[in-house]
Amino acid sequence: MQRPTPFIAPEVFDNPDAALARVQAIYDQSLKHLRDAMRRYVAGEPMADKIRACYPFVRLQTKTDWVPPKNLDEEWLSYGFVATAGRYETTLTRPDLFAVYLRQQFALLLANHGVALEVGTSQLPMPVHFSFDDNEHIEGELSLERRNQMREVFDLPDLTAMDDGIANGTYQAAPGQAAPLSLFTAPRIDYSLHRLRHYSGTQPVHFQNYVLFTNYQFYIDEFIALGHAEMTKADSPYVAFVEPGNVVTRRVELSAETGDALGTPPPRLPQMPGYHLVRADRCGITMVNIGVGPANAKTITDHIAVLRPHAWLMLGHCAGLRTTQQLGDYVLAHAYVREDHVLDEELPLWVPIPALAEIQVALESAVSEVTGCQGPELKRLMRTGTVASTDNRNWELLPDNRPQQRFSQSRAVALDMESATIAANGFRFRVPYGTLLCVSDKPLHGEIKLPGMANHFYRERVSQHLQIGIRALEKLRAAGPAQLHSRKLRSFAEVAFQ
Repeated sequence: MQRPTPFIAPEVFDNPDAALARVQAIYDQSLKHLRDAMRRYVAGEPMADKIRACYPFVRLQTKTDWVPPKNLDEEWLSYGFVATAGRYETTLTRPDLFAVYLRQQFALLLANHGVALEVGTSQLPMPVHFSFDDNEHIEGELSLERRNQMREVFDLPDLTAMDDGIANGTYQAAPGQAAPLSLFTAPRIDYSLHRLRHYSGTQPVHFQNYVLFTNYQFYIDEFIALGHAEMTKADSPYVAFVEPGNVVTRRVELSAETGDALGTPPPRLPQMPGYHLVRADRCGITMVNIGVGPANAKTITDHIAVLRPHAWLMLGHCAGLRTTQQLGDYVLAHAYVREDHVLDEELPLWVPIPALAEIQVALESAVSEVTGCQGPELKRLMRTGTVASTDNRNWELLPDNRPQQRFSQSRAVALDMESATIAANGFRFRVPYGTLLCVSDKPLHGEIKLPGMANHFYRERVSQHLQIGIRALEKLRAAGPAQLHSRKLRSFAEVAFQ
């Protein structure tokens, strides 16, 4: 006997907690419907009808344009409102994971527009794969024939409901259709949450709001050592350190929590392993080794973006392009030459990627504090300038010196393979971004990376470089998200959600 498709009719709410509770109830009901049906399907029960459950939605209808507050003392965020009168909505997923985030968005909409929010069951199907628990692999128990029949019984992931048209600024609502409230639809978020588990080897719940990316394992080794050291300090602001396989180390004197025992070191590291220095408010630090190349940089930031972090920074190595640079010098990027090409379709090259003042100030201040350098001494150690990112690791071997000529014309001071991608995807997804690189070779000036020289360089600089990145994120966290989410990252036809 088939159960009816769950449905909860739309209802209006003027309280963010009540609205969030209704979202959770709708989501839980849809999740239970699909999980129960899937277990019956695996058990071999005949299914004559389509099994379907849909995501919850939230809707805002306002008859007036938004007016910025006239009181200059009043906090004016870059998000939390829609610019013009109309109907706006988005589908929602994982209210357990996004509870704090969603409540804030609901509260801002209610405060800024003075109209109630409408919450109900949408018509957008939840793919059955996205209903599985993090530790469930039910479909693996099916025969090949039964697996092939799933499409006839359940809704499977539909890529047409997951594109990034909203984030890219190319989405156009059809006549009579509501405008979007969020950059991402529910299935797009679910897709990325599953991809994050695959690429990082950790569950999305462990990801923190401040993220470091690196392209070398040396940095990860230092971060692991730092994470375990923090767990021995009873007064550490961090409550746990999480490694691939969801291996959780709790701070000394803290008890294990439900699920900790499920963590198991993986037989091999995932493609882009993630490590998490966790705070109770999720404002700790996540570090990911993205490996080499712009494709990896785009892939992981495509997926972390759905978690709506407050900032991400790139800490990596680069080729110094100026004769005055020394190995171990730092480069603070204030502009990017994008020869990575992986975002050419989503973000045209004519779109500038601006430096963000708050990030730049935090990074420069962190370099000064950690190194003890100031004034002219700091300028000798750290060069601020344009960073070029390329998708060709052996760019220096191309004939006729064509890349060198372009990089010279751009006034680039350093070159790597990932920084422009991470910055461009930060711009694209409205995530504050920054780059601090360390010169590891100078191929244009005869100083190529050799094993002995590299080992000395790594010993001298990796620990200091990581300390600078962490200090910069601590400064950004202390300043608060309101200072970070700049309006320069928002378009003039922007979604309301952060």
